[in-house]
Amino acid sequence: MNLIIHDLTETDFREIVPLINEETTVISDNGTIHFCIGCFDCWIKTPGVCIFKDTYKDLGQLFSKCSKIIVISKCEYGGYSPFVKNVWDRSISYLLPYFTKKNNETHHKMRYDNKFTLVVHFYGNNISQNELVTAEKLIKANCVNFTGIPEIHFHNSIAEIKENII
Repeated sequence: MNLIIHDLTETDFREIVPLINEETTVISDNGTIHFCIGCFDCWIKTPGVCIFKDTYKDLGQLFSKCSKIIVISKCEYGGYSPFVKNVWDRSISYLLPYFTKKNNETHHKMRYDNKFTLVVHFYGNNISQNELVTAEKLIKANCVNFTGIPEIHFHNSIAEIKENII
């Protein structure tokens, strides 16, 4: 299964990705996402499920079914846009609260036996060199934490994404 997480307007998204097959799930901002409060209930009290009962409560389980996660986000100071960052935060239930060593660093153990490709399309005019470096480090760190394989693209505009999507 493919998962697309994006911060675009519905019109821009339909122009970039005109056809979605049944093997693809799309997450966009419907205005109801609650931000993660760091309560860790998704780890302890309701394993794998967020306590906030919105449409984003099962992101960890959703991530576990993906072979590819495609992120389309405005590059904000070398990171994701607020909505995409919120989705990423809410997916913490993909991991377990226990720790292990990876690359001589401490990371969370995996809840699911899954590995996906993380394809990130950052867009924005005038993305600075520092933002490019920060964004690349962020995506690589996300992939270490979530056992993903990174693929990152930078675009000056939303229209440029269409040539490289899926």
